[in-house]
Amino acid sequence: MPLSLPMDIVVVDETSESRNRARLAILELANMISVPMSLNAVVRLNVADAIWSAGSNAPLSASQILSKVLPDKPYADADNLQRILRTLTSYGVFDEHLVSGSSGSATVERKYSLTEIGKTLVTDADGLSYGAYVLQHHQEALMKAWPLVHSAVVDPTTEPFVRANGEPAYAFYGKNDEMNGLMQKAMAGVSVPFMRAVLGGGYDGFGGRVQRLVDVGGSAGDCLRMILRQFKNIKEGINFDLPEVVAKAPPISGVTHVGGDMFKSIPSGDAIFMKWVLTTWTDDECKLIMKNCLKALPVGGKLIVCEPMLPDHSDDSHRTRALLEGDIFVMTIYRAKGKHRTEDEYRQLGHSSGFPHFRAVHIDYFYSILEFQK
Repeated sequence: MPLSLPMDIVVVDETSESRNRARLAILELANMISVPMSLNAVVRLNVADAIWSAGSNAPLSASQILSKVLPDKPYADADNLQRILRTLTSYGVFDEHLVSGSSGSATVERKYSLTEIGKTLVTDADGLSYGAYVLQHHQEALMKAWPLVHSAVVDPTTEPFVRANGEPAYAFYGKNDEMNGLMQKAMAGVSVPFMRAVLGGGYDGFGGRVQRLVDVGGSAGDCLRMILRQFKNIKEGINFDLPEVVAKAPPISGVTHVGGDMFKSIPSGDAIFMKWVLTTWTDDECKLIMKNCLKALPVGGKLIVCEPMLPDHSDDSHRTRALLEGDIFVMTIYRAKGKHRTEDEYRQLGHSSGFPHFRAVHIDYFYSILEFQK
């Protein structure tokens, strides 16, 4: 018996080019989890450091990589590693080199070197890379929240992370030394190259009359260390964060670690620096934080904020996708109504918090520098 369809169903020509592309695209999206999980795997296996090998970046086969990263595991599976490497090659993490076999053999061996993207996973002299950021994003507690993303639409009063784990993410981290340590290492691994780009890109907002600089949410103080090293006009740095965070911060010359609550008060300074803080809070919470900053600044003082800034229009560029994906991460893990914002939304936040002057400086492709002047 032929299949009968409801009268209102339009029969689509599945042989057309557009339908072929549509089916391919939806299958890619449905299997997209393979990409971050493959990235997570190569970080856990220290693949980037093995290939980089003190700067050689010589192409290695999967077997050669395993001999470096798992020398005591003779049964480690090179074929499975190669499957992971091929997937990440298609996303620009590795370059693939097809090497012909010796003596005229028809066999071809696949070898891999690091692209510029792959090099972000190489551990530097300070023990930092983007690898910790990858691992931090894919811990078990965070992964449990992702099947619940839809709940942020149904009931935004409770974050998916809270539904999955019973308490907010930061409270959860605070009770787990390993997670808290990984968070700090992840933030340092992202902060240091970003600050190098800012400080090397001509941004001069820390200069002039700034003698006392407060870093709100400064974690271990890495950013303050870099800023003070370049701007000699700054005589004192205040690294302000939660008491349990600054308790583990290392001593830094010229920097005082201060524990506290930014929703209650913020130490005074000629300028206040804040990086990746506002995006995890609601508009009303952001206004409270910014009003406390306003109180702590002299007339003419600046609140310097580094945050992801959403474009006004949605498109399929890497930048737009990265920013929108980060926005969903915030919604899922930290605050259902915390969010990445557009330039105009930040301008309005500043004005409603009492800052009459605003400007945006674009140096990094992901993060923007936002100045709010009193």
